[in-house]
Amino acid sequence: HLPWTVYASWTVFLAVLGVVLAIPMKRNLINREKLKFPSGTAAAVTLQSLYSHGDEALKKGRALLWAALYAGLWKVLISLQFVKTTVVDPATGAVSHAWHTLLPEGFALFDKLGLHVPGYVPDRSTGAVLRPARPSDWTLTWDNDPVMIAAGMLVGLRIAIWMVVGGILLPFVLGPAGLDWSWTGPDGQMTWGVTHPGKAWKEIGIWFGVPIMVASGLLSFAFQWRTIGRAFRGIGGGGESAGAPPAELVKRTEVPFSWFAIGVLVSGAGILYVANHAFGIPYHYGAIAVALTFVLALVACRATGESDITPTGAMGKLMQLTFGILMPQSTTANLMSAGITAGAASSSADLLNDLKSGYLLGANPRRQFLAQALGIASGTVATVAGFYWLVPDASALTPTTDPVTGAVTQPEFAAPAAQAWMAVAEVFARGFENMHPMHREFLLWGLLLGTAIVLAETFLPRWKRSLPSATGLGLGLILPFQYPLSMLLGAILAEVWRSRRPESAQSYLVPVSAGIIAGVSILGVAVAVLNAKVFVE
Repeated sequence: HLPWTVYASWTVFLAVLGVVLAIPMKRNLINREKLKFPSGTAAAVTLQSLYSHGDEALKKGRALLWAALYAGLWKVLISLQFVKTTVVDPATGAVSHAWHTLLPEGFALFDKLGLHVPGYVPDRSTGAVLRPARPSDWTLTWDNDPVMIAAGMLVGLRIAIWMVVGGILLPFVLGPAGLDWSWTGPDGQMTWGVTHPGKAWKEIGIWFGVPIMVASGLLSFAFQWRTIGRAFRGIGGGGESAGAPPAELVKRTEVPFSWFAIGVLVSGAGILYVANHAFGIPYHYGAIAVALTFVLALVACRATGESDITPTGAMGKLMQLTFGILMPQSTTANLMSAGITAGAASSSADLLNDLKSGYLLGANPRRQFLAQALGIASGTVATVAGFYWLVPDASALTPTTDPVTGAVTQPEFAAPAAQAWMAVAEVFARGFENMHPMHREFLLWGLLLGTAIVLAETFLPRWKRSLPSATGLGLGLILPFQYPLSMLLGAILAEVWRSRRPESAQSYLVPVSAGIIAGVSILGVAVAVLNAKVFVE
């Protein structure tokens, strides 16, 4: 472990940076564009149901409560590992135990339907083809967790459809080409565009999907330069829609731009100091990381507002790419610069979800900002203490090999996102020129496609609903397919509900969706703690 002071100061400064970065984004994404921020909307509906009066409010509250109870119970059934089985190795007589859930978390629906997909499962060590690929190999599976269905009910049909389109592109177009595209880099190491069908979403999808979102998010932001300028000057009414509060009221309640400037200076200086002294990142490179974080956090927050998914890992990969060019031999600099982006982007997205709730309920955004800032202290204590408690040493995160028997012990916490970051850092440690040419090619094509989508939306507004959603397409490429599929199901259910029972949908669609999200989230935390600390050998 590093000293706890490093963990604590790093967490505090990243959280402060993320919170203040949300200040100039709020008026644009929430007030003007009115992005949905499904979790923020769900929180607002929950609060409204709890504190409202009258028969209608009581009915909405009951709908929310029952939805939360059913979804929470379902989460327990598919995630709580309290069924124990004992396995005896017939060769060695070794006894091992495994924990299972009552219901499967997902199942290979498309395998059972006999869907044929291209590609194969390779053995990269020998070059042999083990067998033809099944749909489940490409993550074309069904997810039993209802939380993404509820998110899809709030997100809407257009984004959900394009998420599925992005997910289908991988197994039927991009992935099979990547399986066959081998390349030997300047360092003499052979790499493939895709090493295994199940990794296509993070080996190919991420290099195509993330640039689409980045180009789209930045260009959309640039096209609203007048609104942005007014927000940055702190002038009331910047970019507000019709029916917005008077300018004087906005000035008294909105967070002033001076707080943003001071917060960036203080948190940025702290990040530069810790990055330099603890991780060896030169000050000028640290400054580049902080500046790029604002850009990437904007893209991540737009994705959160449109889909309820914050692609912090994907944005971190772009930062890793940048530092793979700037400091190619330093895996530490590569990882920690990506951590700046991920930490700040997640804090910004959290605050914008809160501000969306407040916007819907008429709360004071300045007071919400102060409350979030005060929460950084307690959040840091919980984060650092929890990390020491759950991860006493590195064996909790990485597999260990017995030097005598060669047996591999899997870690208690696999931390798949961190493992992916580590793998990318190791690639860039060999230099950008060692990045697979297919990945570099898709970076370019993704940037061009994201730009084209925004230009089409801007200059052909009447056709916007028929055009691809850059956020949906990008997220579909960087997520396992079961998540876009669940969101599409939720969006279809919501659309059918609205068309068949418009009055009922108007009253209960959001409370039911909010209840499912709340029930799964709350019980999910309890289940995770029980699985980690109670139902273990």
